Amino acid sequence: MSASVVTPGSPNSIADIPFSEFLADFKNKLEHVFHVRANIDQLSLQRGLPPFVLRDIMSTNPLAVCIPKQFGGRGGRIDESLAILSAASYESLALSLTFGINWALFLQPVSKYAQAEAKTRVFKRFLQDKTMGGLMITEPDYGSDALSMQSSFTEHDTHYHLEGTKHWAGLTGWADFWLLTARQQSGDKLKRDIDFFIADMSDPEQVVQVEELYPNLGLYAIPYGRNHINVNIPKVQRLEPHSSGLKMMLDILHRSRFQFPGMGMGFLKRMLDEGIGHCKERLVGGRSLFQYDQVQERLTRLQAYFTICSAMCAYSSEHASTEFDLSLRGIEANSIKSVVTDLMQSASQSLVQLLGAQGYRLDNIAGRGTVDSRPFQIFEGSNDMLYAQISEAVLKLMKRAKETNLLTFLRSNALTAQAADYCKELLDFQVDERMPQRNLVDLGRILGRLVSAELVINLGHKGFRSDLIDNSLLVLKQEVASLLTTYQSAHPEKVVEDYEADSAWLNFVSPA
Repeated sequence: MSASVVTPGSPNSIADIPFSEFLADFKNKLEHVFHVRANIDQLSLQRGLPPFVLRDIMSTNPLAVCIPKQFGGRGGRIDESLAILSAASYESLALSLTFGINWALFLQPVSKYAQAEAKTRVFKRFLQDKTMGGLMITEPDYGSDALSMQSSFTEHDTHYHLEGTKHWAGLTGWADFWLLTARQQSGDKLKRDIDFFIADMSDPEQVVQVEELYPNLGLYAIPYGRNHINVNIPKVQRLEPHSSGLKMMLDILHRSRFQFPGMGMGFLKRMLDEGIGHCKERLVGGRSLFQYDQVQERLTRLQAYFTICSAMCAYSSEHASTEFDLSLRGIEANSIKSVVTDLMQSASQSLVQLLGAQGYRLDNIAGRGTVDSRPFQIFEGSNDMLYAQISEAVLKLMKRAKETNLLTFLRSNALTAQAADYCKELLDFQVDERMPQRNLVDLGRILGRLVSAELVINLGHKGFRSDLIDNSLLVLKQEVASLLTTYQSAHPEKVVEDYEADSAWLNFVSPA
């Protein structure tokens, strides 16, 4: 039975369809839409998506995997949702991100924190009307500094009044629902805590006004922009934190970062498949590219990235459910998000290199993948910032344990114990907690790859094929060794502010 014809709540509800069948129906629809009704390579050159594309894809009800069974969905299983994201990203990273925004930044927070009346209304519209939702946190003057946001709210008898400006929210102007974040006005100051509110664009009192659409570089299918908020939100549409709003925000963002591998999985598999296919067919010097050693090195790395991301998907499937509080699990969340997005960008760059001039086109999956994957290293926390946070968290744990030797500490930590043993000859040194920020970032990159190696080792214990496990561990160890060289250098260099003085090369040329 096709998932697209099932009515939620019927005797043969959408939850009763075997997931293999549900997923196959979704993949078949993607194949038909992107390769029969339209050409995905040509679609990638235009802003937005033709209405029939989203309509046909949403007819399979892919977001039903994110909705609890009591509201007519499939139950919100993480593994099913990651599989949907992966299937979408194999064809279109922008489409997968669209689903990721809906799932991790709207439906999951609503499922966990919304009031019952709001849940019923929201989930019904998602299933019946194929609506979409997003999240607005970032503000023009504060970027990643969410705790300083100036969007405010005041409480009234029946509603909350919100005012502010948000930007770079994916699905700007498209979403039917928004999660809006704001701080409560208290006299002439704003309280420190952050609250979340559901805004329904079908209500004139709740409409967020789009002030500008940005010409974003890459991810053309998704609109981004600047939004003005001046809305009245019914009290039933305020999310209810289990403790504080700050912990709720961390739980939401960490859970989203846990789920980045879903978007990375299909994308990395596509980079690998395209690379292998091209190199086997392309002849240079009378033999295929596949036979050249340097090409083998690049393809081996692509294969390692595929394996690492597989391990992350398996781990997130077991640890990212809404039943868990992820607010304090920043080391895992930040490691997974930052490493997998680095792998995505590296994979696309490698594919461009393998394809040569052919890959340097926006209507080619390699060129498109390069610009589309790049912002993944920036949004939901710049990777540089996340790597520094990983180091800070680990240093805090080391200080608490009164341990300064990195190897000794990592061997005692469940997130890195086996990986530390695998790389023991590299990690046996003392760590100075007063290191400069650039060293914090370098150390965070190392720690992120050790966490990733731990997940790969655990996937190998479950029976994943050993040759792929061994290759990916070797690649991760090589990256750790390379990063350690940078980390252990003195880093004396500073920016020369008045660099233009005595630095015009033409003045130092001697005539022949």
